[in-house]
Amino acid sequence: MMTIPKIIGVVHLLPLPGSPNFSGSVGAIVDRAVQDCGVYEQGGVMGVIVENFGDVPFAVEKVPPVTVASMTFVASELRRQFTNISFGINVLRNDAESALSIATVVGAEFVRVNVHVGAVVADQGIIQGKAYQSMRLRKNLDSHVLLFADVGVKHSSQIGDYGLEQQAADALERGMADAIILTGSRTGVAVDMEELRALRRKFRDARIIIGSGANPKNAAQLLKYADSVIVGTAVKVDRVTSNPVDGKLLREFLKAAG
Repeated sequence: MMTIPKIIGVVHLLPLPGSPNFSGSVGAIVDRAVQDCGVYEQGGVMGVIVENFGDVPFAVEKVPPVTVASMTFVASELRRQFTNISFGINVLRNDAESALSIATVVGAEFVRVNVHVGAVVADQGIIQGKAYQSMRLRKNLDSHVLLFADVGVKHSSQIGDYGLEQQAADALERGMADAIILTGSRTGVAVDMEELRALRRKFRDARIIIGSGANPKNAAQLLKYADSVIVGTAVKVDRVTSNPVDGKLLREFLKAAG
């Protein structure tokens, strides 16, 4: 099984064709993605995750074919240009089957699935985990792509009496996830350190990834308990999620992370 990079940078794609804010230029989407990926690589980041962040409002389940085609096109170009970086795919809001398909075709190493087990209420409505379909698709594709599953995922509330530790246990054991991702309540919001410590105590051998809110002030502390940190907002120009990656802020973050 692959070693998960300690730091994973987010390539937040500009709005893709078919989404309300699409600019009309696929070339601009590719250029921004290449630019961001290049800054990450120059900074020494060895993993990135590509997601359709600009496609608000997000689909509750399946994204349209044009989204799959667009993400495959962009990810293929990134894979071609940056051969030394591990790549991940996240198809928002929760299209695990498309993410696995794209990742397998382009040679990415992992996918992120926001709701792999259980069910949540989010701005898209009710989102249900589809571990059954996802893991069978991976088997049928004979794919070695790893699946990272969120627990207590941001921008949502869990349905039912289904605590964080139970979500983690089910994701890892019954959902067969290769790692779990812990986030704060929203994009850019830090995780609850006590929740992180509790997960580490309970799941000593599990791979735990931080999925939001990492910054220079908390990075080193987070990495005492987590195996990896996904960073985006904290290293963007003016710390705005949709802006390009800022090389200076990235260097500050990496220095703090150690």
